[in-house]
Parts: sequence; C-alpha cells; structure tokens
Amino acid sequence: MTMLINSAGTVVEDALRGMAAAHPELSVDVARRLVVRRDAPVAGKVGLVSGGGSGHEPLHAGFVGLGMLSAACPGEVFTSPVPDQVVRAAAAVDGGQGVLFVVKNYTGDVLNFEMAAELAEEEGIRVERVLVNDDVAVVDSLYTAGRRGTGATLFVEKIAGAAAEEGAPLDRVAAVARRVNESSRSFGVALSACTTPAKGSPTFELPEGRLELGIGIHGEPGREQRPSMTSREIADFAVGAVLDDLPGPAGGPVLALVNGMGATPLLELYGFGAEVHRVLAERGVPVARTLVGNYVTSLDMAGCSVTLCRADEELLRWWDAPVRTVALRWGC
Repeated sequence: MTMLINSAGTVVEDALRGMAAAHPELSVDVARRLVVRRDAPVAGKVGLVSGGGSGHEPLHAGFVGLGMLSAACPGEVFTSPVPDQVVRAAAAVDGGQGVLFVVKNYTGDVLNFEMAAELAEEEGIRVERVLVNDDVAVVDSLYTAGRRGTGATLFVEKIAGAAAEEGAPLDRVAAVARRVNESSRSFGVALSACTTPAKGSPTFELPEGRLELGIGIHGEPGREQRPSMTSREIADFAVGAVLDDLPGPAGGPVLALVNGMGATPLLELYGFGAEVHRVLAERGVPVARTLVGNYVTSLDMAGCSVTLCRADEELLRWWDAPVRTVALRWGC
C-alpha cells in the first residue's frame, strides 16, 4: 500500500487537523468530527447540515461556508456519521429558524440522520430532511434502497444554501432542495478501483483494460463492465443515460457537473467535458453553467461522473449567488 497517511486508524482525524490549520475561517472540532462556519449560528438564518463517510472530499466539509453548508459531519471512510455528531452540528448552527439536513440516499446515512432529526427536535430544534437520490445507473444497490445519492448533492447544497443565505424560511429552503434533487440526474464511470486505508487493496475487481459503467461512489458495481472506451464513447453512454431519465422540458437549459472520482487529472476531465458538451448540443440541450473538477470523489478511483440539473432563472440566480467555501468560491 502506498498512501500519504500515518495510519488507517487516524486518517480522518489527521485530515481534520490539516483542514483546521489551512482554513482558520472554519471552526473544526477534531475530537467530535465537526466542521462549522466560524460565524455560526447566524441569527434568523436556516442552518444547512450535511455529512457522510470520509473519502469523498471535498464533499462535504469542503462545502462549508457562506452561501452553502453551515456544518458538515465527516464519518469514518465510507461510513455514515453517528447521530450524536449530527445533533451537535444542528445545535451549533441553529439560528432560530431551524435546520435542514441534506442526506445522500445510503442506508446508514438515512437511518442516522433520521435518528438525529428526532433527537434534535426533542431539544427544540426544528428539522427538515431532504434525500438526494440522483444516480440513474442502478436501483437498490448494495448500500441503498432506491437510487444512490451522488453528484446532485453539490447542486442541492449550493442552491439551497443560497436560498438560506437570502433569508428564506425552513419550509422554503427544503422545498428548493427537493426541487433541485428532483430536477437532477447523474451517472458515473470507473476506470480503476479505489483503495480504502483500512483494507489497503482495491475494493472491487476491475481487470486491466476494462471499465465499469454506472459505478457508485463507494465502489458499488454499476450496470456492466466493458473493455476500455474513449472519452467520446463514455460521454455518449453517460450523458445518454442521464438524459433518458432527466425530467423536465427536453430543450430546457441545464447545469452540468463534470466530476472526477479522485484520481483523474483536470487535463482529462476538461477533455471529457468537451465531449459532454458535444453530446448535449447534438441532443438540443443548452448548457447554462458548467463546473469541472474533483468534487464528489471516491478516494483514489480514476473515473468520472456527469450530473445534469434542469435549471430555470430562479435556480440559476441561486447558483450564481456568492459562495465562499474551501472548494467553491465566486461572487465574493
């Protein structure tokens, strides 16, 4: 195993210590595994809390800050945060208008955030939960009942975060988040397996010269394995799968996320992004905004994913609204 770590047992804590040192604008509690906006709680503002297993960085801690999340709860690698973490996060960011939990559709996350919501409400904190389930590759995977939550999480956190920053009430912020999720679909492709620190070897079998179409962000199997394909061929398949399932007007504009799985360089991602734009143009789909980079990752997996969201003027306004986080920053 070749990894830049001290030990598998301390990898999450070490990363949080590094985040605290690099980003004093955040309040990082290493022992309790919380990353919180330094100015939280903001009076009169809905708080946004999300989290999940570590290994998907910059999701979620990299999205904490103005215009996006109020707090993030990192769990162990590929493991949900525990309910106590989530309750502490909710208490830290509740400015009197309640807290929205953004939850990816994985069984552990769903159960633990549900329990946390019940505990938080017992402490007098109003909570709404929004489930992200945008992956069109498979239904009822190893980790989920229903579709997996993947790249649309970024769209939900950014757009709902902007609505909260404007002062929208909790029910409105939750409705916006659900609308973004319902308007988004994703599809991922693995060119290599990922390796968790604890296991020290690939999490699934992917023979040399083959790729997995429809992979999950934990290495869950997708639709099928095929011999290696070109960027053009992958874009044809992935974008086609997304558009076949994407609701809304066929010619409506979209937000596009061209996402790397962790080990794919930007040189390749931008080339793949060009192919994504080509397919969308051929299908008569205008692209309103594009984001390219490693945002919803799977440790050292090579590969990519495509997320599209049908976006009207209101959603685009919130997308363009100022954001200042570790991973996203514009308009400030």
